[in-house]
Formats: sequence, structure tokens, C-alpha cells
Amino acid sequence: MPPVRYRKVLILGYRAVGKTSLAHQFVEGKFVECYEPTVESTYNKMVVVGKDEFQLQLVDTAGQDEYSILPHSFVIGIHGYVLVYSVTSLRSFQVVKTLHNKLYESRGKTRMPVVLVGNKADLSLQSREVKTDEGKKLAESWGAIFLESSAKESQVTQGIFTKIIEEIDRVDNSYGRSSGCRLM
Repeated sequence: MPPVRYRKVLILGYRAVGKTSLAHQFVEGKFVECYEPTVESTYNKMVVVGKDEFQLQLVDTAGQDEYSILPHSFVIGIHGYVLVYSVTSLRSFQVVKTLHNKLYESRGKTRMPVVLVGNKADLSLQSREVKTDEGKKLAESWGAIFLESSAKESQVTQGIFTKIIEEIDRVDNSYGRSSGCRLM
């Protein structure tokens, strides 16, 4: 069996979009009805993707807004990003765009492994403010994966974190391919 590989993933988004609920559902398999707003929490879980085993460290951040200054810890040592908005909040969708732009600038405009998540998809259509197509289009413009989920009903929660691991490997392995450069 190959050695365990380590991946550190940051979960970012506007306040109350369900970042902590997604992390709890993934790590503990349960939905936490109420909790104090997150300052920053870290979760660890072993994950098998294909034939490889990963030690996944999730960093659940406090809710961000467009004026938040992203600390260096959001860039240095981070392998990938799960950017979360609520399908019931247009504001959270706008904030996630700003967060992506700030990360992109902070990382030196390099390709970033990103999964964009529209959370709270279980809520009624009347309360929806962001259409599925809008999320898909945004993710496509970033070259990112898009998923809608419900932390409450555990829809797609496991898939989010499997996808970010696959995306990290895809982006990492794409560097240097087809460069045609050879060391002699």
C-alpha cells in the first residue's frame, strides 16, 4: 500500500452558509443543529480516494465578507479550497466571488484546486436566490468543480471532499506536463 498522503483544505465562505455543518457532516456523519459561530476549527479524517489514502485536514474558517483581509495562513501550506455559499443568499454568492479573487491574487495568479459548493439545497424553491446554473457558470469560469449540497440531509457531503482531493492531484499533476522541456 502506498504511503498516506497529507492534504490541507480550507473551507471558506460568507457567515452562516453551512461551512461548519458540512465539516461536521463529513467528519462525524451528523448534522449539528446549533453551535456558536466559528472562529477557526480544524478537523482531521483519513480518506481513501481510488487506491490512495489521504490524511485530510480541514480548516473551517470564520465567515468572511468582501472586506475581509485574508491572512497568509489562508494561502501558505494550503493544498485546496472549498468555497461555500448558500443557495438561499445572493449576498453569500457575491462574497464567494470576491473571496476567490482575493485567493487568486494572494497565490500569485496560479491555478488553484477549488470546489464551489452551493449549500442548503434542501430548502424550498421559494427561498432560493441563486440558481444552479449560476453556480455552474461561476465554477466553469474558475476552472473549478461545482456541487450543490445539503449538510442537513447529508447530500453530496462526502463527494465534496473526495472531489477536492481529486482536484488537488489534477492541478498538481498538470504542472510541467506537455512542457516539452527535458533536462540533459
